[in-house]
Amino acid sequence: MLTKQEVEHVALLARLALSEEEKEMYTRQLRDILEYAARLNELDTADVPPTSHVLPLSNVFREDEVGEHLAPEEVLANAPEREGGFFKVPRIV
Repeated sequence: MLTKQEVEHVALLARLALSEEEKEMYTRQLRDILEYAARLNELDTADVPPTSHVLPLSNVFREDEVGEHLAPEEVLANAPEREGGFFKVPRIV
């Protein structure tokens, strides 16, 4: 069972200034959430296969295909700055 002191400790770690009213409210709310989670742990899930998603999704990516390429001059036509056949960008360290 979650106590008010535990809520105060979590608030301290999170650097939250809570009023007494908020501490009481969060204690009740978090206690209810934890009690509900405990009830969920009581469910028999032995015959339920593990899933990564609730819907039966499959990979929707297409295969990579080599296609037409733009000429380097066409690619660099709108570049604000370029050096040789490359985009010139600020150095990031």
